Amino acid sequence: MPLNTNIKIMYLNPAGYSSDDQIFAEMARAYKYPGTAADIVSFNPATVPPKMTDLEFRSYEALTIADTVKAARQASKEGYDAMVIGCFYDPALADAREISGDTIVVAPCQASIMQAMTIANNFSIIIGEDKWRDQMRDTVYRYGYRDKLASFESVGLRVEEFHTDPERAIALMKEAGRRALTRSHAEAIILGCTMEIGFYRELQQFLTEESGGRNVPVIDCSIAALKAAEDAALRKRIGWTNSRVWGMRPPPEAELARFDIFQDDYRFGNIIRVPADSTAH
Repeated sequence: MPLNTNIKIMYLNPAGYSSDDQIFAEMARAYKYPGTAADIVSFNPATVPPKMTDLEFRSYEALTIADTVKAARQASKEGYDAMVIGCFYDPALADAREISGDTIVVAPCQASIMQAMTIANNFSIIIGEDKWRDQMRDTVYRYGYRDKLASFESVGLRVEEFHTDPERAIALMKEAGRRALTRSHAEAIILGCTMEIGFYRELQQFLTEESGGRNVPVIDCSIAALKAAEDAALRKRIGWTNSRVWGMRPPPEAELARFDIFQDDYRFGNIIRVPADSTAH
């Protein structure tokens, strides 16, 4: 199956802050398959605080759950092959999958771990602050990878600080990567924030040099989620799409109508369309 098969992806920026959409759009342009059309969307500012730049706190994340689920429903209505929830906490992933119809929903933490486990025996995760550790550890354990997690390595940065001072950020990430490699014997490194976009190449080169030229893969979770969405979309062509039995059974449409929920279209606050390449066919 050629990689330029037409694919339609929604990449949801879940923090509400639409100014970050351009960062995700540039990532999609650089790493998507030629035939992929990727729409970068952010929440309706009337329902999710538009100045909120991160989901570092559970209380912030709680404010986005309903809109994430509504976005998944809208993605299904608009015929998206797959949708990415662009936060490493993987917020509302199971909830969104339940209501997403034939749209496959993926998220960065799960996508990154699955990528790491195809190329390494274990992994460490570089996080911004120690605050993140508890919630991310719960997520990793819930996915069943407790014994594969070598360590969390904190760099002491808030989400928005990764790009306000990138030189300081990469220096701190190099130290964190070195700790993971030498102290925890991590075989792969996962960047545990979608706003760590753009750092993986330099960090991977640094750690490979530190290892005497032996490759140390560094997984950018934003790219991993995009590729997971694309690959899931391709696999739909052979029938591997959302289960709809038992725990994956969606609510009945008649009941949704009776409750008067999910009946109206969800209005996104911002959309950046990254079209399929004109040469793709």
